[in-house]
Amino acid sequence: MHDEVLHRIHTRQWKPGDLIPKEVELAEQLGCARATVNRALRELANEGFLDRRRKAGTRVASHPVRRAKLDIPVIRLEIEGRGQKYAYGLLYSERRTPPPEICTNLAVTPDSDMFHITSLHLADGKPYMFEERWVSVAATPTIAEADLSKISANEWLVLHAPYTKGDISFSAVLASETEAKILCTHKDAPLFLMERTTWNGDHGITSARLLFAPGYRMHSAI
Repeated sequence: MHDEVLHRIHTRQWKPGDLIPKEVELAEQLGCARATVNRALRELANEGFLDRRRKAGTRVASHPVRRAKLDIPVIRLEIEGRGQKYAYGLLYSERRTPPPEICTNLAVTPDSDMFHITSLHLADGKPYMFEERWVSVAATPTIAEADLSKISANEWLVLHAPYTKGDISFSAVLASETEAKILCTHKDAPLFLMERTTWNGDHGITSARLLFAPGYRMHSAI
């Protein structure tokens, strides 16, 4: 179903801006369940090919924009997938109230119960990524029982804290003296920074600052 709709868009059977048939009509045309049609159209809307508006129907996007989808990786699997030996060290873990910027990121109050966690991920014995993370206890209460000296907060959250939305940003920064020491580089070395926040509905789960050692390269397919 997904491929057939995409074929009609690519071959201009349905041109940009065209109103496509209703779900019931498509289900009859293609001999499938309406639920199958609905799922395919939602996927294509998420991919940027369709514009769905309530009560106005579904149209082919006038200016289709492919939307990149980024999964949250387990750093251990990412490193092992490169054929390298993974190691992890918990540097700091404290249960405390959040600073103002975390209150803003996660829409929590200054008296919220949070975990502040820092850790270092290594590849073949060398620093790979320094992770600083705040986790809402209200959103993930069982994290209080997790042994984060044995499993990283990154991996624990992927396994135990489903999310419905999030945001991510990338930037280049200069290493502070502390960051340079942790990542075995020099102060003001250029580093790749990834900042990520995830939510479950209206509840902020975690805000992470992921700082990669010099030489890191990110690859993604489109």
